[in-house]
This record gives sequence, structure tokens and C-alpha cells, in this order.
Amino acid sequence: MARIDKLGKVITGNTPSKNKKEYYNEAITPFIKPNNFNAVSISSLSESDEYLSHAGAKVGRLVEEGAVLVTCIGTIGSVGIANKEICFNQQINAVVPNEGIVNNRYLAYAIIKRREQLKAIANAPVVPIINKTQFSAFEIPLPPLETQKKIVEVLDKSQGLIDARKEQISLIDELIQSVFYEMFGDPVTNSKVWEVCKMASLGSFKNGINFSSSDSGVTLNCLGVGDFKSLYKINQTEVLPRVSLNQIPSEGYILKNKDIVFVRSNGNKALVGRSVIVYPNDNKTTFSGFCIRLRVESTVVHEEFLIHLLRSNSVKQKLLSDGRGANISNLNQKMLSDIDIILPPKELQMKFCKVIGKIEVQKSNMELSLANHKMNFQSLMKKSFQ
Repeated sequence: MARIDKLGKVITGNTPSKNKKEYYNEAITPFIKPNNFNAVSISSLSESDEYLSHAGAKVGRLVEEGAVLVTCIGTIGSVGIANKEICFNQQINAVVPNEGIVNNRYLAYAIIKRREQLKAIANAPVVPIINKTQFSAFEIPLPPLETQKKIVEVLDKSQGLIDARKEQISLIDELIQSVFYEMFGDPVTNSKVWEVCKMASLGSFKNGINFSSSDSGVTLNCLGVGDFKSLYKINQTEVLPRVSLNQIPSEGYILKNKDIVFVRSNGNKALVGRSVIVYPNDNKTTFSGFCIRLRVESTVVHEEFLIHLLRSNSVKQKLLSDGRGANISNLNQKMLSDIDIILPPKELQMKFCKVIGKIEVQKSNMELSLANHKMNFQSLMKKSFQ
């Protein structure tokens, strides 16, 4: 095992004064913050939503291409590698690796593998923090450099397969959107001039159930915000988390096949408004208080058509905008009720659902393959860092 500060120079980031406009008046050097990292794999850090000028970079913490950056305040242990000269804020520690001792991608993988150990030393109960001293003393396994390079080669290849599958799934999602727009046009502008109704006329809404950790008596599967992910359909509610309740909820809180559930409220604005269609079949499943359920009772719309309409880019943008370009933090039943829903002929909706059904089979196969690649990657990580 070797301390991180024995593998290269450790640098803690900073934020040049926001009061000095000259530090931010040119888009010269990317200013990296935790939101520029992905939470799972090694992030390639070369772009940001904020940049520093030449003057700003001079008072910032500047590292060159190849430096390994790790988030150490708030979100602990997200890892990235600088793909160009960048600056970074005080929530991040960087390691400029000694190339004669450690391969930078090996270092990044090793920190990811030991992420839970890194989180365990965070020293604040509310906002987790790992200071420079603690980070510098953190240890990783250090085999010979040639062994490190072989480990990186194997892991990069495995991660490449994961990334390729993710890209294929993303392209399938784009295809579904493309088919929808080709058949029905933009559902917000109603470019094909279909009949329109308010979503309130299609069925009934209900907010989810509230419960506490002290409840006990019966347990049910419960659909919560964390279960939506990028899914549009959940067929097996048996895999959802189980919650304890004092009694079996009333029928309105039990999900039925083809119910559509929305994220009503979440600290992450990006999750608000996400929707999913559920098929619990005979498995009694409820939904959390941070969600709203729509039960379609009208015959003029097919639920599978409706879920794709609600997940279309233009509807999501309209739903989540407050009219001034800012994203909202909460949805309520009235906001959902007031959404305009286009009503193409039912036969055309059914045709769309049939086409999408075939595409979804391909997507399911891709998702199964992705899951297998992820399992293989974790197995290789475990083997590489025994």
C-alpha cells in the first residue's frame, strides 16, 4: 500500500473571487466543479459550465493534462482525469502523478475501487468533508508500473464495452423519439393539428403515501423517486424496495397495471417530472409521497402512447419550465391536469405502440448485455485490487 502523497503532488482547488469580473470575462480555462463528474466511472475533464480568464487561471489552482481529480466535499470519491489544462474548486483535490511511480488511470481506478473506504474517513456529519491531509494519507495498492499498465488495459477495455452499450441504448431512445415525432409531430406545438384535451379529462390523480420509519405491521413494495432512473416502464415491481406500514393502504394507493407515476418533488430538479408506466400485475405495490399517480380512465388514449408523449423532449421542457426559463422544483396535480394532450386517432396510437414494442425488445437485449458487462467490470475490479 502507498500513500497518495507519495505518488505525486496533491493540490486542493480554490475559487477565484467572484467579485473580480476580470477573472471570469474570458472563456479560456475550464473551471471544474463536482457537477462535471459522473458518479460511476472515470470522468474525462475538459469542458465545464464555467470558465476562467487568463487572469482567473493565474490565481486559481491549475493542473495540466493527466492530473487525477477527486471530489472531497459533499459528494465523496467521484474521480476524473484532466484531458487538458484546467482549474478546479475547493471541493476537489488533485494528484499530479509521478509517472515513474504510478499510472494515472491506475490511480483513478484504485481510488474508485476504494471509494467506500474514502467515504468512511469523511469527518463531518452533515456535509461530508475530506481535507487535504486526510486525502494525502489515503492509501492504495501499488504493484509494479508494468502491472499497473496491464490492469488499466483490461479495465479500459471492459469499461469501453459498457460505454458502447450505453451509447447504443441512447441511440435506441433517440429512435423512439424520432418515430414519435415522425408519426405525431411536436406534441406541444401540435404541428399536425390533432384534437387536444387537458390531461385532467383522461383520468384521476393521486399523491403517494407518506410513512415513517417507525411504521410496522405490513410490508409492501414501494415505487420511489430513486427507482425511476431512465426507465419508462417497470414490469417487475417485486424488485422495488419494501417499506413497512401500519396497515394495508386504501385501494387508491395500490398501483394497477398501466398506471403512470410522476416524480412530484425532489432536491434534484433534473428528476422532477420524470414519469414511468407500471405493471405490478398481482404484486401489491404502493408509491411514495414524492410521487403522483395518474390512472387513465378514458378510452381516447392508449397509456403506452401517453407515456412516450409525456417523456418527449418538448413536453418535458414545457412541464418543467416556470414560463421564465427556470426549472421548477415541485409538480402538483393542477399543473399536470392543465397539460394539453394531443389525441391522434386511437388506431394510429396502437400502430405506434406496436412499432415501439419491437424496438423495446432490442433495447431490453441491450440492457441485459449492459448489465452483464457491468458485472464483468466489477469482477475485474475485484480481481485487480485484491
